[in-house]
Amino acid sequence: MTAPYARHRRAAAIPAGMAMATALAFLPNTAATAAEAPPAPAASARADATPLSYVVNVRPGHGTSAHVKKAVVKAGGTIVTSYDQIGVIVVHSSNADFAKTIRKVRGVQSAGATRTAPLPSASTGDLGAPKVLSAAEVAAADAPAGQDPLQPQQWDLPAIKADKAHEKTLGSKKVTVAVIDTGVDDTHPDIAPNFDRKASVNCVSGKPDTADGAWRPSAEESPHGTHVAGEIAAAKNGVGMTGVAPGVKVSGIKVSTTAGFFYTEAVVCGFVWAAEHGVDVTNNSYYTDPWYFNCKNDPDQKALVEAVGRASRYAERKGAVNVAAAGNENYDLASDEITDPSSPNDTTPGDRVVDPSKCLDIPTQLPGVVTVASTGAKGIKSSFSNHGLGVIDIAAPGGDSTAYQKPDAPATSGLILGTLPGGKWGYMAGTSMASPHVAGVAALIKSTHPYASPALVKALLYAEADATPCTDPYDINGDGKIDAVCEGSKNRNGFYGWGIADALDAVTR
Repeated sequence: MTAPYARHRRAAAIPAGMAMATALAFLPNTAATAAEAPPAPAASARADATPLSYVVNVRPGHGTSAHVKKAVVKAGGTIVTSYDQIGVIVVHSSNADFAKTIRKVRGVQSAGATRTAPLPSASTGDLGAPKVLSAAEVAAADAPAGQDPLQPQQWDLPAIKADKAHEKTLGSKKVTVAVIDTGVDDTHPDIAPNFDRKASVNCVSGKPDTADGAWRPSAEESPHGTHVAGEIAAAKNGVGMTGVAPGVKVSGIKVSTTAGFFYTEAVVCGFVWAAEHGVDVTNNSYYTDPWYFNCKNDPDQKALVEAVGRASRYAERKGAVNVAAAGNENYDLASDEITDPSSPNDTTPGDRVVDPSKCLDIPTQLPGVVTVASTGAKGIKSSFSNHGLGVIDIAAPGGDSTAYQKPDAPATSGLILGTLPGGKWGYMAGTSMASPHVAGVAALIKSTHPYASPALVKALLYAEADATPCTDPYDINGDGKIDAVCEGSKNRNGFYGWGIADALDAVTR
């Protein structure tokens, strides 16, 4: 069963009867084909020569050479900013042949357009919306002593033993999880106590905007990032809900445009900012637009993979564990080929067959990134979750239709409860919601082992996960047809990776 919408965020649109509970879909990777996709028409082929944004990759560790700077200007480009640490330069140009020209310059390793739509991007709004709890529902919430009012609706916490973990520790205030997303409303009563302002920023232009509150979403923008932040670190304060790691800090790194696009220059900025501001974990519930899969035989797309890859590796070298959502199309990301119908999503997408081992969903498929699949209230792979042996590292609750996986009482929704801008709470579903559960568990591991390197945190994350065998046969809607095939053993397979995240072991082992 394939989720009907393909959007950057990895919150899923749930099937019939659950449309009102849909979440914003940051779809991860699309499946791949045996043959690598033929190069898509480069942005430089555009006849109207409208201004586009580019990344130019040079040797890292040195300032941009005068030679390259001069060549950028000569080719009709303007340098927006330069991340010398990783050798990535952000450039704007109206020259339709800018990328082609600059690739020939000595010292330039790769270069490509980060979008196919002119600046500013012209795109549609979000598809789907969270199911918001009414004021009456919030007021009527009743919980046992020691729990926040809405916690009984959070079936996802006991699913990863987070409720038991909280009896040991809530996590350390010295640990920060950065939500690289649509922005975070830090004024929310469940987020404000744990918000890390110094590690928050607006990176939408590709250059850090440190104005106070620049990390917040505007009223017309998606609530996705705020929902994710609450799942990770909503304070245990007698108000609303409880996060997986309610004692750690959370920051907002805003990387999506008002229209909801996550472009390469913004994502690069986000990872570099996290790297240089003491962030311990990053959560990435999106794919980098406009290509769902970036094929290395296309010079533009190759440059995007290189730029984001450099940035994510830099963040890990500086101490951050990068966690990402696997996507919501029920694709087998270990298959030989997948048809990607959604790229480029900022102009006119068209079907293309790709090999997912060569055409990557970024940052989800980048080396070192923790790739997270979604489970529902019965602990089975969510109907929409992507999967794939050797691709999925771990699984966690992301929700599903109650028609497929109904939670035990007193919980009533099969979706995931989270914070929403304006002091509200609501339900969403998707691998977007699974990823922050893993980010929260990673934060608890870092709290318990403060000197652990990212490699050790990831090793513990996988070793402590609850091994979960393949669901076979997987007929999630009971219509007699197999909806997905799981490969692998109990200890590591394509549905659940190393298993389902375990918060209790994170604080006791």
